[in-house]
Amino acid sequence: MAMLAVKNEADALDIVQDSMMKLAHSYGHLQGSDGTDQWRPLFYTILQNCIMDFHRKQSRWRRWFVRQGDDEDEPDVQDKIMDLDLNPEQHLQTQQMGKEVLDIIEGLPVQQQQCFLLRCWEELSVQETADIMKVSQSSVKTHYARAVQKIQQVIYEKT
Repeated sequence: MAMLAVKNEADALDIVQDSMMKLAHSYGHLQGSDGTDQWRPLFYTILQNCIMDFHRKQSRWRRWFVRQGDDEDEPDVQDKIMDLDLNPEQHLQTQQMGKEVLDIIEGLPVQQQQCFLLRCWEELSVQETADIMKVSQSSVKTHYARAVQKIQQVIYEKT
């Protein structure tokens, strides 16, 4: 989720590490049944906030500095796709489809992207997603519907 949001492996790992440290520091005292069942949505809330903080810092930084060229350290999405037990043609098609879907998701506005990832990939409920994103349930439904619509539209146009 962080990788798609920031498009840089080092930054994504830093964000996840910061999120885990904040979770451990603020909620490490909870034990047993008095809060551990809420750690998953709580972690995603912290992660969401760290991702949003990263984007805010980046936009402030961009106001003062002009980015020169492309980032050489940006990972290749194809390197991230799992090797499946497929023939070479199927493997290539799977890689291409995976890259296209990731490109579509990366092109979504941040809130739609995060909502889609929480709902679809992390399989969180509407209520859990709303709590994590600090928005209403109807906003979650709207962001998710718009994200799915955009993904379907782009896939349809490519076929």
